[in-house]
Amino acid sequence: MVQLNKKEFNDKIFTRINNLIHDYNLINEHELIAVALSGGKDSVLTLHALKNYQEHLDFDLVAISVDEGIEGYRQHGIDSAVNNARELGVKLVQKSFKDEEGFALDDIYQDFKSACIPCGVFRRNILNKTAYELGAVKIATGHNLDDEIQSFLMSFARGDTIKFSKFGPELDVIHPKLVPRIKPLWNTPEKEVGMWAVINNIDIHLDECPYSHLSLRAKIKEFLNVSEDKYPGVKNNVMESFQKILTFENSISTNLNECEKCGEPTSSDICKACELKELISQNREGHVDNE
Repeated sequence: MVQLNKKEFNDKIFTRINNLIHDYNLINEHELIAVALSGGKDSVLTLHALKNYQEHLDFDLVAISVDEGIEGYRQHGIDSAVNNARELGVKLVQKSFKDEEGFALDDIYQDFKSACIPCGVFRRNILNKTAYELGAVKIATGHNLDDEIQSFLMSFARGDTIKFSKFGPELDVIHPKLVPRIKPLWNTPEKEVGMWAVINNIDIHLDECPYSHLSLRAKIKEFLNVSEDKYPGVKNNVMESFQKILTFENSISTNLNECEKCGEPTSSDICKACELKELISQNREGHVDNE
């Protein structure tokens, strides 16, 4: 059995991430970068990697955690986020669905085909508002290579080619109040993220979200992992094809308005978060009427 050299492996991980940040100019001097910190392995590595990159570039970091309100699951992730932020000396701003939206995910998931629908919408909304209020110019997320391939195939399966413009290691500024995302782990395989956490004994949240098995992403993830085991190289082949598509100029421009209800950026008159909150409110009123 080949023994993994900890220093060599860490150097490999951080060099790849540093090169991606440099090659795509993901971070500029004196910028404030907000890290979306869930406490899972990907977001924790992102925080550690950007803290490491501060040795090469003068910029500021802040972390944001969002408690979705999932009983028996979320608290360990919050604890991990707190511990890692404290260890690295990074300010952590904690938000929750309950405080920001008035309900926990456990309270409203049954109103939707998948809990991932409201979870994703409200989490992105809270992250964006918080980062904007803090003055952050970019939000660094923990999307790794596997996540990006899964998202690509999900959009491909749904025929949603407009979302192809949202892939890649960085997103352009398309509205003053929409903080663009960067993905420092964009070309780092999920397996290596997990190995980094294990060999360095990093405090991370390992549990799977109890709602995730219901999602299309979970099914595509399983399909890709089984395919990779049977036919090694499948993931890299998909990624290479994906990158070729990204080289084509995207002729679809996105014009964003401000939501008529909350003022957040949206491609419609009403943002998705406000649409879902209206649906939740109607369902609650219906439950009361039926009692």
